Amino acid sequence: MTKSNLELDKRKYILAGIVCVIVLIFIFQLFNLQIIKNEYKDYADGNAFFNKTLYPARGTISDRKNKLLVYNQPTYDIVYIPREVQQFDTLDFCSTLGITKEQFEKRISDIKDRRQNPGYSSYTMQTFMTQLSIQESGLLQEKLYKFPGFFIQNRTLRQYNYKNAGLILGYVAEVSKNQLDNDSYYVRGDYGGKSGIESSYENILRGEKGREILLRDAHGRIQGKYEDGRLDKAPVSGKNLTLSMDMDLQAYGEYLMQNKVGSIVMIEPSTGEVLCMVTSPTYDPSMLLGREFSKSYLELEQNPLKPLLNRSIQGMYPPGSTFKTTQGLIFLDEDIINTSTAYPCAHGYPPLGGRPKCHPHGSPLAIEAAIATSCNSFFCYGLTAMLHNRKKYPNIEEAFEVWKNHMVDMGFGYRLGIDLPSEKRGFIPNSKFYSRAFKTENWKAANIISIAIGQGEISTTPLQVANLAALIANRGHYYAPHIVKEIQDTPLDSIYTIPHQTTIKKEHFNTIVEGMAHAVTGGTCRGANLLPEIEVCGKTGTAENPHGKDHSIFMGFAPKNDPKVAIFVIVENAGFGATFGVPIGRLMIQKYLKGEVPESDKYIEDRVANTTILPSNFINWNRGKSTNQITIAAPVAQDVEVATEDLNINN
Repeated sequence: MTKSNLELDKRKYILAGIVCVIVLIFIFQLFNLQIIKNEYKDYADGNAFFNKTLYPARGTISDRKNKLLVYNQPTYDIVYIPREVQQFDTLDFCSTLGITKEQFEKRISDIKDRRQNPGYSSYTMQTFMTQLSIQESGLLQEKLYKFPGFFIQNRTLRQYNYKNAGLILGYVAEVSKNQLDNDSYYVRGDYGGKSGIESSYENILRGEKGREILLRDAHGRIQGKYEDGRLDKAPVSGKNLTLSMDMDLQAYGEYLMQNKVGSIVMIEPSTGEVLCMVTSPTYDPSMLLGREFSKSYLELEQNPLKPLLNRSIQGMYPPGSTFKTTQGLIFLDEDIINTSTAYPCAHGYPPLGGRPKCHPHGSPLAIEAAIATSCNSFFCYGLTAMLHNRKKYPNIEEAFEVWKNHMVDMGFGYRLGIDLPSEKRGFIPNSKFYSRAFKTENWKAANIISIAIGQGEISTTPLQVANLAALIANRGHYYAPHIVKEIQDTPLDSIYTIPHQTTIKKEHFNTIVEGMAHAVTGGTCRGANLLPEIEVCGKTGTAENPHGKDHSIFMGFAPKNDPKVAIFVIVENAGFGATFGVPIGRLMIQKYLKGEVPESDKYIEDRVANTTILPSNFINWNRGKSTNQITIAAPVAQDVEVATEDLNINN
């Protein structure tokens, strides 16, 4: 073969290679445009079709008596397709919507920012403004022909029949970037539950979106449904919820707790259903609706009393003397004491020079009387006897682990699993915690004696102590507390229907029940005595507070032998348990079991409801603010008791 022929063959191969590379490039680019990238598909679809999202009605929420609490009303969003927007009178558009040109430009810029709006495409629907009223949408509808590319989208907006239970019901707001990234259901501008029931049952309440495919002509005008609507999908409404909460009881509790800081939790022992969960301060749920949401939320967030904090499940407090019931159960079950074991009290715990102190009462006392009189010394003796018992436990660490495991078994130290978001677990230390703290494994009961009376390192939520009352009422078992009673066409999670049995013997619970009954008839809870109609069992608590006056606490259940309700009350900075905890407990028990408070107790109701106990920093902050913005900021009542120290928020 000649040299010229070789060069010719070489050129043919080179040309063939170039052609193959070009063909491969075209094939790859076609694959990229048609399969990988959606931009041109969106463009093509956008020319021919208009895909309209049909939003479902969100599920309604009712209370246990079928009173409608949360429902929907129509609202409207402004949406647009960027590539279809033509020149229009921006000032006229802004004037119609009541916004400034700067707000308009910022909104358009935010929508185009792919960091804020992942997946942005100029060929797909974007949300410009949400939650227009019927009147606002009507004004825009008249001029919509002037603003090509813009459309009105039908939606629903939450509405509330009551001004109560804001922290339980929660609120709905525009979904966050994190929600957009983690759930393909949402697109920018969608709304979802952010707190309370609205958040924890979001997937059930929100329903399923529908779709309507409309056909366009060459000029982009809607010509009707594509294939007569055969490919359309109807939205599926969210499921309705029935709460275990009694709204009348909830509202009454909020009335009693107005102008105070604290919590009331009531549980039905036989089911674990939460009858009311009062947190004070709270807010009117209708505050967090519509386009005033941001302003109202900021107002609540800046309030030093933290009305967005659900103290019932997020506030962590020392349980005080209510904790003595758990100590008695442990000492009895571990054979540290029996029902006849008596310990002395000299207005305090003698081995430590009278500390912790105790109020005057008879001495020595056995367990039932110790519960009834709330003797500090008895339980300090009991904890010392347990932790230093070398016949049962080889060392103090193992003894303490037995103690700690009993506490966990009774529902402390971990979340109970209530169907509300952000529940705190409280704190129950283990032996390693103290070994690290004291830098030795040879620490003694005297070093931690305050935990025997619910002080020291112990912290609990109001829900956990209310659950303890239900546990004692049931003589040894409890159901995980829950706020939802029924879900439309869906069974409750088994965690709420299967009882949790403790390892402590039933007869020991009977002993504690007798002590709590005596506390009401002749001990520290005499103010809760409702005999002969209702036999109440109770336990007071006065929890030490390093930031101000002690917290006033009451825990109890009723009736004694057929428990229908368990209750926990805490009022911050209010002093002795009998001062506010007990009377509030008395009123709430009557309200639930009788349906009303008798006239003979109206003076108690008036005294409690019309007493203000607020920290001084809130009084200063609130001066001059509108009282209709924050529910706790009611006019100062006649009997004012202002805490002199600044607020302690137990996060």
